[in-house]
Amino acid sequence: MTINDMPGEHIAPIAIGARLKKSPHINTLGLRPNFSDYSENEKKLILKAEKIYFPTAFYADLFNTMGKKTFPSFHTYKFAQDKIKQTAVFKMQNIPHPETRTFYGKKQKSSVLNYFNFPFIAKKARGSSKGQDVYLIKNKKDLAKYLATHHPAYIQEYIQIDRDIRVVVIGKKIAIAYWKESGENDFRTNISQGGNIIFDPVPEKALNLALYTAKKCGWDDVGIDIIEKNGEFLIIEANMKYGTQGFRAAGIDYKKMLEKMILLKEI
Repeated sequence: MTINDMPGEHIAPIAIGARLKKSPHINTLGLRPNFSDYSENEKKLILKAEKIYFPTAFYADLFNTMGKKTFPSFHTYKFAQDKIKQTAVFKMQNIPHPETRTFYGKKQKSSVLNYFNFPFIAKKARGSSKGQDVYLIKNKKDLAKYLATHHPAYIQEYIQIDRDIRVVVIGKKIAIAYWKESGENDFRTNISQGGNIIFDPVPEKALNLALYTAKKCGWDDVGIDIIEKNGEFLIIEANMKYGTQGFRAAGIDYKKMLEKMILLKEI
C-alpha cells in the first residue's frame, strides 16, 4: 500500500519538530517556544489534535501535562542523553545492564578504584551521543585526566567485545536490528566513530530484550545498544538521537517509513 492509497479522508497529522518537515502529508508547524507566536489557526490545530508528532523536548512535557498524546512519548524525551537516569531505571526494573556507578564530588570520585579495576569505561554522563566522550581508562593517569574534566563521573565496567547490537524500536515494534563492529584500533563500535554495520542474524533473545526494555521504560522511538557477556545479553544504553545509517545500508528510506507509520496510525 502506498501513501496515496491510504483509506478514508486524509487529515494531515500535526507535527512540531522538523523531522518530516518536507513531507506533504504531515503538517509541520515548527517550534515556537512562545505559544502566542502561533497563528490562531495553528493554536486550534495543536489543541484539537488527538496526537502531536515530534513535539520536541520543549513541548513534550507540556503536552503530557495536558494529557495529550505525542510521538515520541514524553518518557522518550525525558531519558534522552541522560545516562544517569537510564542506569537508574535499568536497575530499578531489573533490566540487565553492565556494572555502572556515578560518582559526585571529589570525595566520591576518590573512591572509584574501590569499585572498579582497570581497565574500565568512563563516559560523559549527560548530553553526549555518537560515541563521543567515551573513554577506555587503563591506568591512574587516564582516570585523573577524565575526572578533572567530567562532573559527575560516570563509570562502567569494561566488557571486551568487537561488536554489539543496535535495535531500533519505533512504536511497539522493531524497525531494524543489526550488528555494529568496531573499527580498526578503536574499542568503540559507533558507526560515527568508524564502526561497521553488519547484517548478520540478531539473536531473538536480544530482540526480545530490546522490546521489553522499550516497553518497561515507556520509550517508543529509540535505538537500544546491547552486548553479550558470558551468554547473557545486557543493555548498554538507549539512544533517542540514533543515527539512520543502518536504515540506509539496509535500503530503507527512513523518513518515508516514518511517514507511512504515522499515516497508518502505527505510531
